[in-house]
Amino acid sequence: MTTTPRHVAVIDIGKTNAKVVLIDSATRAQLAAEGTPNRVLRDGPYPHADVERLWAFIAGCLRTFHAAHGIDGISITTHGATGALLAGEELALPVLDYESDAPEASEEAYARMRPGFAETLSPRLPNGLNWGAQIFWQSRAFPEDFARVTAIIPYPQYWAWRLTGTLASEVTSLGCHTDLWAPDKGDFSSLVDTMGWRQLFPGVQPAASVIGTLRPAIAAETGLPETTPVTCGIHDSNASLLPHLGHQDAPFTIVSTGTWTILMTVGGDTAGLDPARDSLANVDAFGRPVPTARFMGGREFDVLVPEIAEPSAADVAHVIANDVQALPSFAPGVGPFGGNAGRWTVDPASLSAGQRTAAASLYLALVARACLDLCGLGRSITLEGPLARNGLFGAALARLSGVPVHASGDATGTSLGASLLFGGTMPEAGSSHAIGDLQVDGFDTYVANWRARLSP
Repeated sequence: MTTTPRHVAVIDIGKTNAKVVLIDSATRAQLAAEGTPNRVLRDGPYPHADVERLWAFIAGCLRTFHAAHGIDGISITTHGATGALLAGEELALPVLDYESDAPEASEEAYARMRPGFAETLSPRLPNGLNWGAQIFWQSRAFPEDFARVTAIIPYPQYWAWRLTGTLASEVTSLGCHTDLWAPDKGDFSSLVDTMGWRQLFPGVQPAASVIGTLRPAIAAETGLPETTPVTCGIHDSNASLLPHLGHQDAPFTIVSTGTWTILMTVGGDTAGLDPARDSLANVDAFGRPVPTARFMGGREFDVLVPEIAEPSAADVAHVIANDVQALPSFAPGVGPFGGNAGRWTVDPASLSAGQRTAAASLYLALVARACLDLCGLGRSITLEGPLARNGLFGAALARLSGVPVHASGDATGTSLGASLLFGGTMPEAGSSHAIGDLQVDGFDTYVANWRARLSP
């Protein structure tokens, strides 16, 4: 029987920040963590990921963590809507930033090629948020470079390849609103065959499989043994989901938070999904469609709250009594209200930092509740990531949903989930705590007013 690595280094590349976290697989304790901004380079043919800077950061963390604690395995999780075009041992083209609008230059032609929502459960999203649109545009804009492509791989598997030299595809990243995967069929979509790309995608491997061991040069650079195993890797929202699969009674809802706030209802029905409102099916680590709705909650919170201050009870009461509201959307083109222009009902400059934080937290809860109408409401809700620490958000969502809401005690749900790709023990039940309903006079009226302002 294979022994689970004790100290697992997780490479966790989010859209805004990247980090490497060292987790004890027996206790789930976080032994070490380092982070860095995930900067976008503006030079070259289009905005793209600074993969060499990220690599230097990753290698440095692996070297430091191994020297201090020892590393027995490496797991990988990254944001979605991203992949790499390889030409042998190098990139054929830079890794395109999904927020670039460059792929929209091919919008009309791509619209004629992409499969319908019924096949892919992937809505047409702006900019490069459909990975298939990125590849289509790159193939047309850079035909000579694209002709050199020997492999197309999702972003987690790019880093696995950098570490091991082994190529693979994986369903959680392929099934993340890419237009490239047909979840009900469990196979590539018709787009892949129409474009003649199938032979460029390596074989699909389970997220939890060991893709290989370290290249000798990487082992020498980091000080790790060449025998160090590396997992295939997983899409970050699905990493947050992984600890809960098989451990809660379906349907249940997981809210994975960071730059994006992503609500996934395991065991839910895909029938309520609306491609016009940024709802879709993700694909879990076992290949099953998971109804999903999302919005850029972290990005919007940063726009709404330039200076975070813990809101007092008086701040919350003031916001509700005076109908101080933020109305969606402050991240154009995404979320259930992506077609609306965000606005405040009052001049936000007139608010204290605590009042502004309170209003923004209530705003996120209201948008999250709207998402639940699309992906379905589970019997319970578990919050993962930064918003698990926002007590007002959790209390408002508990009141709005009418089901138990729990905040995960782990601040980095993606890293913990990715570490579980190697197996190991589950977190203890005490690692999360229940959040009580928000009890503030006037909240029901506040909610009714917010919803009325969004009505046509």
